[in-house]
Amino acid sequence: MYKKLVVKIGSNVITNEDGLLNEEVFSSLVDQIATLRKKGVEIILVTSGATAAGRSIIKIPQKTPSIVERQVLASFGQVKLMKMYQKLFAPYEILCSQVLATKEDFRDRLHYLNMKNCFEGLIEHGAIPIVNENDVISVTELMFTDNDELAGLIASMMKTNALILLTSVDGIYNGDPKKKTSRVIQYVTKDTDLSGFITKDRSSFGRGGMHTKIRIAKKLSSLGITTHIANGKQKDILLNIENNGTSFVPDQCVIASNVKRWIAHAEGYEKGEIIVDEGAEKALKEKTASLLPVGIKKILGEFERGDIIKILNVKDHVLGYGQAQYGSKTAKKYRGKKDKRALIHQDYIFIHHD
Repeated sequence: MYKKLVVKIGSNVITNEDGLLNEEVFSSLVDQIATLRKKGVEIILVTSGATAAGRSIIKIPQKTPSIVERQVLASFGQVKLMKMYQKLFAPYEILCSQVLATKEDFRDRLHYLNMKNCFEGLIEHGAIPIVNENDVISVTELMFTDNDELAGLIASMMKTNALILLTSVDGIYNGDPKKKTSRVIQYVTKDTDLSGFITKDRSSFGRGGMHTKIRIAKKLSSLGITTHIANGKQKDILLNIENNGTSFVPDQCVIASNVKRWIAHAEGYEKGEIIVDEGAEKALKEKTASLLPVGIKKILGEFERGDIIKILNVKDHVLGYGQAQYGSKTAKKYRGKKDKRALIHQDYIFIHHD
C-alpha cells in the first residue's frame, strides 16, 4: 500500500452530462479517501469542479467573453466546492484545507519551496490539502495545461509514491475505447509505444486529455513515481487502484534531488533556449553530464544566472531543462570553445529519457 499519494479528480468524474456536480460520486470518493487516511496514507487532493459548481449558482449571459465566464463561475463555484468537501469529510473528523495555485507560484526555486513548506505544514496538522488551479486569476501564461499538470508537479515536489489521475474512462486502451475488442493496457513502461493508441481529444468540461496525462506520467516515471490512470466513477476505485486502470511503472533510476524535481517541471518557465550538437546530446542522454560550451551550437533569448533554459538538439527536439550557471552574454562568448566552465552543471539539469 502506498504511504503518500496525490489524487486528482477530473471534471468529467464529478459532473453530470448537464455540467452540474454529481454529489453521489463526490460522496463515494470522499468515503474512500477517509478509509485510506485511517490506514495512515498521506493524501493531497487535486480537484476540478469549481466551474461546474458555479453553473448551479449563477447564469452567465451568452455574450460574456469565455475567459470572464470561466472566472465568474469559478469564483462562485469554488466556495460551494469547498463547502461540499468540508461537509463530506466532517463525519470522519478530517480537516480539509484549500490551496489555490497558478503557474506563477512555481516559477522559481523560492516560490517552489514556499509551496512545498505549505503542504508539509498542512499535512503535519492533520489536514487534507484540497488543491485547485486558481481559475479566477489564471489566464494565458498563468494557466497550467490542466489540473493534471498541477497534480504532477505536486506529486514530484512532495516525493509521493504515486499519482492517481481519475478520469471518465477505465484507462488507456489498445484501440478505440468504443469498440468491444479494445482492452485496457494494464502496465506501461518506458519502452511501451503508445503513439498509435492516443488521440488529443479533450474532456467535455475540462481542458485536459489523455495526451497530457501520458506526458505527465512519463515525466513522473523518470522521478521514480508511479502514475495510475483510472475511472473515478468505478466502485471503490481508490481502494483497489493497483488492480485497475493503466499503471505507469517507474524507472529504476530515481532522481532524489529536490532541485532536479523542480527543474523537471520547468516547461513554460524557461528564459532562453540552447541548441546542442550531436556529441553533447549523446553525453546528456547517456551520462546526464554537465552541458559544456563546446557542445553548444546556438543560443536563443536572454537569461541570467539562475534562470531556467530549455535544451534542444539540432532537430529542435526538446532534450530537457537546466538552470544556468551564468548569463547569456557570457554563454555567447564561450559558445563552441573548449576549457570553459559548464553552462549547466549536471546537478542542475533534467533530461527526458523517452
